[in-house]
Amino acid sequence: MDTFDVQILNKKQVTHDTYAFQVEKPEGYTFEPGQATEVSLLKEGWEEEKRPFTFTSLPSDANLEFTIKTYPDHEGVTKRLRDAEVGDRLEIGDAWGAISYKGPGVFIAGGAGITPFISIFRDLRQKNAVGTNELIFANKTNDDIILFEELKTILGHTFYNIIEKQADTAYDQGRIDKAYLEKKITDFTNRHVYLCGPEGFMKAVEKALQELGVKPDSLVFEQ
Repeated sequence: MDTFDVQILNKKQVTHDTYAFQVEKPEGYTFEPGQATEVSLLKEGWEEEKRPFTFTSLPSDANLEFTIKTYPDHEGVTKRLRDAEVGDRLEIGDAWGAISYKGPGVFIAGGAGITPFISIFRDLRQKNAVGTNELIFANKTNDDIILFEELKTILGHTFYNIIEKQADTAYDQGRIDKAYLEKKITDFTNRHVYLCGPEGFMKAVEKALQELGVKPDSLVFEQ
């Protein structure tokens, strides 16, 4: 597998714990919207600590972008990236990943699981092909919603937010379960269901979808 040494060109705060990093794009580098790569920080002791992060830029953009949720209370890569500065260097590998746009459907994301869908939605907007796609986005609090304004602009009334741990939220409250999916999505037939989020979230949502009769071959997720 090829590796590339790239420089951080820009860093922008997106939420209280999420940052967008613009980095150099190696010549001839390609990826599909929804794909990821292994990233490590080229700082002493961290070069071998590779983590998968999704591209949130478009394949046609001059630079690469990663939108990364950081966990400052864990002594790990994302904490180091939170402290990273413009000019710092990263190592990235080739692009990989099973999440790519297969056709209209329902996107279901938990927290940082939104990241593969960002590039897909940006790509669809650019092609004027957002169509009937819907997004259900689950978070702990309102402040955790990544790129709310942009997603709202792209999806309008087919962008649904559900919040688990904030009593005064104006959005739906609770967790995604069978009853919630049944209420929100009137038709799962002949549509793809795109799924990304933490392991426990994935298991619960997959189970609910199964109970609703969604066929396994219509699911699109990272194996």
